[in-house]
Amino acid sequence: MGGYLSRVTWLHRLPAGLKLFTVAGMSIALLPIQDWRILALCLAVVVGVYGALGRDAVRRLSLLKPLVPLLAIIGGLQGLSSRWDEGASVVLRLLVMVLVADLVTMTTTMSALMEAVEPLFRLLGPLGVNSRKIALSVALVLRFIPVLLANWHAREEAWRTRSRRRVPLRIVVLFLIETLRLADHVADALDARGYGRAGRQPKGSR
Repeated sequence: MGGYLSRVTWLHRLPAGLKLFTVAGMSIALLPIQDWRILALCLAVVVGVYGALGRDAVRRLSLLKPLVPLLAIIGGLQGLSSRWDEGASVVLRLLVMVLVADLVTMTTTMSALMEAVEPLFRLLGPLGVNSRKIALSVALVLRFIPVLLANWHAREEAWRTRSRRRVPLRIVVLFLIETLRLADHVADALDARGYGRAGRQPKGSR
């Protein structure tokens, strides 16, 4: 949903592995719950955690707006096919998991994420898998999806302030070009730090 929350909070101090384990555990624990009232209570607790982290964290809740139409469609279809309370349960469960996952990404650095997931990929070492590179890839995905979404929304908002027409194709093309440039810069930075294809450490680096 967003980038890293620079102001250090109590949630920043928790280990990244513990936070990732909590997300995984909650996703399993919430799946069999069908009572929308229990899920609403869980959502209230999660929103309360945002409030405990300060105003900057609370402002991030506004980033849920693009999800509202999708959640409405999902809840509506589920409600029409069965009952309204089942549709509400599906929507509330999704909201809780999205917000909990965002709590992790906004309070955990990329290096901490890498250190947390790297041991999982060490099991693939006998197959020739470089656990460090795979961990870096996972961390990059977690970090750059919100960055790319923020860049797209900025371009979209800039266009809508100038015109009421639909976003033209050239805006999409410019966004793709900017994304490729960003990926190129990241690749150069990784090469300079020894993550190149050959995996060799450049001279003068640590």
